[in-house]
Amino acid sequence: MSLYLELLRHGETESGGGLRGSLDDALTATGWAQLRGAMQGAGPWDRIISSPLQRCARFAEELAAAHALPLTLEADLQELHFGAWEGRSAAELMETDADALGRFWADPYSFTPPEGEPLLQFEARIHAALQRLQRDYPGERLLIVTHGGVMRLLLAQARGLPRQDLLQVSVAHAERVRLQRTAEGTLAVLP
Repeated sequence: MSLYLELLRHGETESGGGLRGSLDDALTATGWAQLRGAMQGAGPWDRIISSPLQRCARFAEELAAAHALPLTLEADLQELHFGAWEGRSAAELMETDADALGRFWADPYSFTPPEGEPLLQFEARIHAALQRLQRDYPGERLLIVTHGGVMRLLLAQARGLPRQDLLQVSVAHAERVRLQRTAEGTLAVLP
């Protein structure tokens, strides 16, 4: 049975841009406003699933309470762990590690940031989470509050993009995307 997913990226965080990964940043007032605005007229859902990082989970808690929906925190839907690059911006990395950053941007499946999570492991983690959700909530409509990297991965796959184009997929703060995952595990973008 198909799984219907509405993905929502968290809003702006207190520490700003850069590679946030597993850093547990809080939302700014702007980030809260972005999320609240994005959810106007959204839904309905049967339940909410969220990354446990506070930039996702705090808003998911608010939304679940407002809509009287069950909320599950799913650790496997966290952002890619960037290792030694966590908390650093691309501009900083261009000054200290330009060659490595260039290799990562050119093909993130072939280059892992120092001490970071390999993209194949990240992909396996995300798909394992989706398989569990599909098994546990068949046919339900799920709102998943998550991160840009998770959404990029799923959108790239739904669009049939080559792996090296993953980082060409753009996902803004508080952006919403609807996907369908078939029983066979294929993804399609829904209007």
